[in-house]
Amino acid sequence: MPIITVQMLEGRSDEQKKELVEKVTKAVSESVDAPPEKISIIIEEMKKTNYAVAGKRASDQ
Repeated sequence: MPIITVQMLEGRSDEQKKELVEKVTKAVSESVDAPPEKISIIIEEMKKTNYAVAGKRASDQ
């Protein structure tokens, strides 16, 4: 029973998240030979103020 966690910045539409879940499920199912109904996906969205690269927050860019 694969459990996949996707961490990303907030701001994607529900349609984009739906497509992400469908494509990730398919890729994992094909890669590890797991039935789609056994694959769980958790989407964790972060505020841009809580994510930084190279000393700069995403909200400051």
